[in-house]
Amino acid sequence: MSSQKITIGNYLLRRLKDLGVDIIFGVPGDYNLPFLDQIEDFGSIQWGNNCNELNASYAADGYARIRGIGAIVTTFGVGELSAINGIAGSYAEMVPVVHIVGTPPTASQASGAILHHTLGNGDFRAFANMYKEVTIAQANLTKTNAVEEIDRVLTECLMKGRPVYIGLAVDLSDYEVNIDPSAIKPLNLTITRNPKDEHQAALEAVIDMAKQAKNIVTIIDACAIRHDLMTKVLAFLDRTKLSVYVTPMAKGGIDENHPQFRGVFAGNCSTEQIQKEVYDADLILSIGSMNSDFNTGGFTYRLSQKKTIEFHTYHTKIFYAIYDKVDMRQLLPDLTEKWPTELIRPNNNKSFDIPTPALNEKSDEIVHEYFWNKLSDFIPENSIVVAETGTSEFGVFNMRAPKGVTFLTQILWGSIGYSVGAALGAALAGQKENRRVFVLVGDGSFQLVCQEVSSMLRFQTNLVILLLNNDGYTIEKLIHGPDRAYNNIQMWRYHKSFEYFGDGLKQNRPQATTGFAGQVKTRDEFENAMKQVVKETDKIHFLEVIMPSMDAPTSLVLTIEGTREYKRREREAQE
Repeated sequence: MSSQKITIGNYLLRRLKDLGVDIIFGVPGDYNLPFLDQIEDFGSIQWGNNCNELNASYAADGYARIRGIGAIVTTFGVGELSAINGIAGSYAEMVPVVHIVGTPPTASQASGAILHHTLGNGDFRAFANMYKEVTIAQANLTKTNAVEEIDRVLTECLMKGRPVYIGLAVDLSDYEVNIDPSAIKPLNLTITRNPKDEHQAALEAVIDMAKQAKNIVTIIDACAIRHDLMTKVLAFLDRTKLSVYVTPMAKGGIDENHPQFRGVFAGNCSTEQIQKEVYDADLILSIGSMNSDFNTGGFTYRLSQKKTIEFHTYHTKIFYAIYDKVDMRQLLPDLTEKWPTELIRPNNNKSFDIPTPALNEKSDEIVHEYFWNKLSDFIPENSIVVAETGTSEFGVFNMRAPKGVTFLTQILWGSIGYSVGAALGAALAGQKENRRVFVLVGDGSFQLVCQEVSSMLRFQTNLVILLLNNDGYTIEKLIHGPDRAYNNIQMWRYHKSFEYFGDGLKQNRPQATTGFAGQVKTRDEFENAMKQVVKETDKIHFLEVIMPSMDAPTSLVLTIEGTREYKRREREAQE
């Protein structure tokens, strides 16, 4: 290959590497094997080699939430459809993931040949058409459009913060295009400027409303994090000295030791003090809101539109007035700069604190009120905490977060099992910064995705797996059918997972060193095991935490109650 040419596959890998991708997750299939050759030969990108495509999609999502972008490779049809749930989750939760699908040979597609992994009808676009609903941009690469299409969809992926789909035919990854590798320029990721007049009008209106208010608070939500706005948010807070709250989806976005931090606001799921502070405000600045059911305590937000200003990437909403295309990524820095000095007041709030739960001292059971209060004592600064859909994601709502901790949850999409694959991706994304990952997963969720423990061993991670064994689908039991058989599952010896998935087998490549792997049934056992976890930072650990079957975090119980009340009001309105 001359220096003035590059293969389509290597051009794509070069782009991904320049954007920060060091590992591509996925599963081999005959239509993607030549591209996998290129990944192995590329040198600076690892192959993820996951156990199945669904787990690979979760891993790419977790990786992207830490690094800013993730990637997955699957094969046509059977592979890509196995991954579509995870990609849909990335779309819903605004996570930039690049899904590369190895497709059949171009000649076979042109002739409508009846090939394996197809529907047998000669339609090679059926699965790509499905992906149009869960990706922000799609491309079917050809010899003539590959370079332009790769650049287009990758730009969309990053600018919109959503997954994209790239179809790469098995016979095209090695095709050379006339591009000098040394002349490849960075992608243009410049944000389109806000309309000048609308931007200025919105800026003046926000400041005018602020001047009329006596008690202003700020609520930070998911979209501020997903659109990489937190540096600008922190600059705004530093300038204004306003009190700040986060929603469950933005947990960890603000250091909980920040002098202006006041807690997690999720309607009725928040403490009474937090609710009072928010509802007593006469102006609420809501930055990047995502008002989904679980993010709002089961729609128990009672924020009046008459005193709420919403900042989004697509518009700014001041009470009932919408300023179209006024992007918060440009408005917020200008608001910081123009914030009137006379509105800057010293923040005299007491330091944020979470009330210590009242526990039954006569019992040594590991109940949720104890567990979530105690867990943070064992989590180092700058760790990554991945909480599963179910009891875990609600448990972290009001858990104290050590400095620099990043929380990964899937509160909107809510696919059970997400946490395990995402934890693998997050662990590999955080390796260079020595960030340790703690994954909290329920027994039911774990049964869907347990295979990825094998990859955790294979990649020599030092993950800490805390499996909450409450004997079945507790969140489902609380929602409906506590005594129904469908909410019960087969009991496993979960703490034996390392052994089953190959720990110590001589034929395996170098593996993670295993530490604690066992059940903990009492508070003393839990605390002693966690002391070992904290000490043995170079090992992977597995704690099977035995909990009462119907015990749950208070925030989960309140969310379910709020959701029921919301549904009741909906039914009454329809009658």
